[in-house]
Amino acid sequence: MKKRLFLLLMAASVVLPLPSRSQPQPGASLPERYSYAMGVRLGQALKAQGVRELDSAALAAAIDDVISGRGARMSEAEMAAVVREQRVARAQASLAAGRDFLAGNASRPGVTVLPSGLQYRVIETGNGPRPGADDTVRVHYHGTRIDGSVFDSSVERGQPADFPLTGVIPGFREGISLMSVGSHWQLAVPSELAYGERGAGADIGPNETLLFEIQLLDIVR
Repeated sequence: MKKRLFLLLMAASVVLPLPSRSQPQPGASLPERYSYAMGVRLGQALKAQGVRELDSAALAAAIDDVISGRGARMSEAEMAAVVREQRVARAQASLAAGRDFLAGNASRPGVTVLPSGLQYRVIETGNGPRPGADDTVRVHYHGTRIDGSVFDSSVERGQPADFPLTGVIPGFREGISLMSVGSHWQLAVPSELAYGERGAGADIGPNETLLFEIQLLDIVR
């Protein structure tokens, strides 16, 4: 645990730039400013790994215990167990929030609910062909969580993306397979048609319902 935390701090201090707004109040001592800088870097590294909720006092106490040499107040087994417990709690909360969102979204004007649970709303209907199950499509998409935070967006990058339909999540594939080239739809994808309990790295947590706005631009092949 000590070695991992030390390496995380060292890696963060080498790789991550210090934001200009990270300075403490004027007149702070060098140790205070250095400690704050290390805290910013550690926070950035944790956030990049998908950590969203922490008790700052407990985190500070743990760092102090390790740096001071007092040792951790929990065993490795206890720490592993609590990490698993937190993941389960987060997954359950995401599942409940997603179900509540979908229940409300289903009653919105223009929303169609498919037998699979996928929901869609047509913004614009194209007059081109529909893609087949094995086709590769060119799309512009904007993906968010139900809280509105963006996890991926070709629109923000300013560059359409090509996807083989055999290589995308089931909800994305089902939605696009119903669209004609030139169409513009909104999709609400239940977690079981997205990444389920596994999530997807730091970007998408377990059991998250995902929202997409998709423009089907072309069938590439």
